[in-house]
Amino acid sequence: MFSFLQRRIALVIVALCYSVALASSARAGSHEFRIKFPDTVRSAPFTGRVYLFFTKGKNQEPRMGPNWFNPEPMLALDVENWKPNEPLAVGAATGDRLIATPKPLAELDLKGYQVQAVARFNPYERVVGNGPGNGYSAVAEVAETTTAEAPQELTIDKHVAENPFPENRWYKLLSVHSKLLSDFHQREVALRGSILLPASYYDQPERRYPVIIEVPGFGGTHVGRRSTEPIAEKNEGGVEFIRITLDPSCPLGHHVFADSANNGPVGQALVSEWIPELDRTYRTVSASTARFVTGHSSGGWSSLWLQVAYPDVFGGTWSTAPDPVDFRNFQRIDMYRTGENMYRDAAGARRPLARMGEKVVLWYDDFDHTEEALGFGGQLHSFEAVFSPRGADGKPRRAWNRNTGAVDTEVAQAWEKYDIRLVLERNWSELGPKLAGKLHVFQGDLDTFYLDGATRLLKASLAKLNSDAVVEMVPEKTHFNLITPELAQRIRSEMVATYLKHHGAK
Repeated sequence: MFSFLQRRIALVIVALCYSVALASSARAGSHEFRIKFPDTVRSAPFTGRVYLFFTKGKNQEPRMGPNWFNPEPMLALDVENWKPNEPLAVGAATGDRLIATPKPLAELDLKGYQVQAVARFNPYERVVGNGPGNGYSAVAEVAETTTAEAPQELTIDKHVAENPFPENRWYKLLSVHSKLLSDFHQREVALRGSILLPASYYDQPERRYPVIIEVPGFGGTHVGRRSTEPIAEKNEGGVEFIRITLDPSCPLGHHVFADSANNGPVGQALVSEWIPELDRTYRTVSASTARFVTGHSSGGWSSLWLQVAYPDVFGGTWSTAPDPVDFRNFQRIDMYRTGENMYRDAAGARRPLARMGEKVVLWYDDFDHTEEALGFGGQLHSFEAVFSPRGADGKPRRAWNRNTGAVDTEVAQAWEKYDIRLVLERNWSELGPKLAGKLHVFQGDLDTFYLDGATRLLKASLAKLNSDAVVEMVPEKTHFNLITPELAQRIRSEMVATYLKHHGAK
């Protein structure tokens, strides 16, 4: 039996524990927000996704996240017919409709964070926080105490502006209306590319120039390689190039210029609509032997795909660190193997997605769940948008379950027609002669995103086919330091030599 004093002490301890629990709960799970947008920002009701981005970073807007390698909290909510000036509650009462990452809202401690609300007003923009046309609020410190009756209020009263193309004497925009894509999407669609003119372009009006077409990696656009001056070429043949940077972005991510059931005939639109307009508008040498394609990462995959899919249109590809070129090793995952899982390997261990040297810095499931919170347009979603059939709901069919990671082998089987290694093997009798001397692939053997395994398989396959393709695994190079000045110069020299072989000196 407890004495009276002991009972009093026990009651005090219980009360203290209860108070601590309540305080902890208040810190981690009682955050309540109320968002609205005025009719001056948008007059019509909104159906789509609304976000709350958080960061502890100083002098930066939360909407510019997420930081993939150090993810901070994010909340997302799909709304339907959300009217101007109508308050939208985001918090505990939102229930299962609320998407929270990296933990459920009840487990998030938001003390010390800044918050910013975003509405994805533009349904055709891949980027969320700074996508032109989307709405956002001012940045605010997360309130220490909020309740459903007294939530923290945020007003989405600004639009992300469209940045004008920075055109000048040497740097031009070529935007071409695509009938093929407009018919497919039932809206106006254009293909865009930036043009960087050579130094002699205005001084030698009778001269024509070979072309280098670059496809940027994921997240890149045609504006990435801007310049106010021409680049002075230095090579023994005196060859100058018109340099093109294409825009591979689309609502569902990066379309890699591959015709697909979800993105439409983007490859065909490039070769039958955009390139002919390029040749009409600028003084190009309009021959495949004077038209080269290159790119890094998703752009590396794109450039290799374009060369393989249109061997008579391009005179050579120099692909660096391409996305998976053999789906038997899709970042170490065999998409065709029964029982395969995107999140766990055969031993049940978590699958890494990125490394620095041999240290894992990003896990597949973490990355995928953050991407799911953002919605359409992410890197992994891009793969499905290109490779997967369209589902009955009008969206790309999922190649794996987002809860368990289990691969849907029926969907994965449909990916075969985009498996570059498989396409080459199945069509080598026709493609082999057309691709002679045209394939050049460079991959670091410590690729940050584990892309080296697929490239090794491609290298072995091409060797069995007796191809003259150059596939080099560069020792100790990652995704980010593969392209050295020496490799860049080598690629340019090989393009020059290929051009001179067919067209001679200027």
